Amino acid sequence: MAGAGATPLLPDEIVIWEILVRLPPKSLLRCRSICRAWRSATSTRSFLLAHHGHQPNLPIISGGSNFLAFDHRAADDHLHTVARLDQVLHLQASCDGLLVLSRYGMTDTRISICNPATREHAPLVAAWDLNIMGMYPHQPTGEYRLLLHRGTQTRWAFAAEDQIGCYIFTLGSGQPPRYIESSETAPRRFNLPVLLRDNLHWYPSLYQVGAKPVIVFDTIAETFRQMRAPIALGSSYIFEMDGTLGVYSRDLATKIVRVWVLQSYEGEVWDLKYRIKLPVAEIRARFEGFNSYWNTDVVSRDGGVLLVVSFGPWMLHVDSHGKLVDSFHRGGQGYCLNGFRLKQTLVQHTFFTTLEGYAVNALPFV
Repeated sequence: MAGAGATPLLPDEIVIWEILVRLPPKSLLRCRSICRAWRSATSTRSFLLAHHGHQPNLPIISGGSNFLAFDHRAADDHLHTVARLDQVLHLQASCDGLLVLSRYGMTDTRISICNPATREHAPLVAAWDLNIMGMYPHQPTGEYRLLLHRGTQTRWAFAAEDQIGCYIFTLGSGQPPRYIESSETAPRRFNLPVLLRDNLHWYPSLYQVGAKPVIVFDTIAETFRQMRAPIALGSSYIFEMDGTLGVYSRDLATKIVRVWVLQSYEGEVWDLKYRIKLPVAEIRARFEGFNSYWNTDVVSRDGGVLLVVSFGPWMLHVDSHGKLVDSFHRGGQGYCLNGFRLKQTLVQHTFFTTLEGYAVNALPFV
């Protein structure tokens, strides 16, 4: 019982399902050591799924052999490390807190999967010479799958056939990838996809000229289609914005970022919602190294957008009015905005333990 003048203890129901469920993974793991009741309640699958649902979907930033996440909501450390690795690995896909990584060797490429929050890691396959188009959860089965593409110059060490086209690889199934089709609708050159409504969406890469539709892959029916897209010139990318799709273009010459938002998914109606001019004069006055080349990512924020701009060791964020909000510098370390997102999870996935070489708290994590 609380003493006189003390704040009454909150019921466990509120502490667990209103407070602990919203903590970042590292903070939640520390709280588990407080008492057995909290440890038991926060270890159930239903709690972990709810906890994952409350985690923000943060941009992942590559910095040497480390991966960092950018969280504009944080009070102080907006840029924090989510994985420290013993070697430089390249990010190939991200979904539900899982990262697919690659390591390029002299003769082959080795692919692995990890969960930075639980520090689980396992090899997927060696000698993989295929393009990874995207990763997604298959809702009817609960499996996690990779969508892959074989071109004319690729080889797969264990592929039974040599067909050009798209394949499905199910994590932990023990089965070779399954050929689905060689569709003319499937993107040949593509940027990162957005998973929405059980569909993967790509906006074609900057190398394609003329009208560029959004390419859509139905993960249930396993078919491709096209949908109308805005006319965006220059380097253009698709992203998720408050449960719908957005497309942004970056004009290196004018330093303008344009953002379109999909107003009607069924009607395929887009609206040019933002035209953001970078505060070039202020940036050049305050930071060295800002020249003709800069990289950017667009983050959905409170019904609006925020630009994350990187050049050299500097990272800035600029609001939708073109105002410089904050800046970051990490001792000469360069940043790489790769467009991937991380929504951290402590949910245990059974496919991990089926993979040969599975390990926890071991290399490549340090």
